Amino acid sequence: MDKIPLINLTIDDHEETGVEFIALVDSPAIERQWMAFSKQEQRFKIHDREKRVVSGALMVANLPIYREDENGAAFYVKFDSDTIEKIVHKFFRTQPSDAVNLMHETKVDGVYMFESFIIDANKRTPEGFNKLPDGSWFGSFKVDNDEVWEKVKDGTFKGFSIEGVFVDKATAELEQDLINEVIRVLSET
Repeated sequence: MDKIPLINLTIDDHEETGVEFIALVDSPAIERQWMAFSKQEQRFKIHDREKRVVSGALMVANLPIYREDENGAAFYVKFDSDTIEKIVHKFFRTQPSDAVNLMHETKVDGVYMFESFIIDANKRTPEGFNKLPDGSWFGSFKVDNDEVWEKVKDGTFKGFSIEGVFVDKATAELEQDLINEVIRVLSET
């Protein structure tokens, strides 16, 4: 059986590496969709109003993510929990909360992150989501942009995808069956 490279990605202390944008996408590479909160019930008033909040996994620790190089050769990348923590700290140190684009193409106004945390023993995966491994990054975004919100509601956008510059930390050659089993186990946790 053919072996496929699995590359551990990381960032370094140079300004060129790290997450630059978080994209709203139709098919998240982390294979996890968000939850869109569309209505908020007021406890003392009988009326509904849209909250316009989307929440979900931004990065899943140790999840192999399928990629192809410019020649079509298959490989996987993954981020370990230590790297995700470094990425999160650097993102909040260097990027604004509205560093959001659509489909990794168009910077969008009126969408911003207002909540973010790393899953661990003290901060578990929120109810209603598939359990995430410790070290995963979870976030919530407010969507004030009417056009974007309509695309969230109609299912055009289904999740998040990070965009940035990373460096190879280590590469292993693994059999596809083993990679598939790792993906299966992480998807069921």
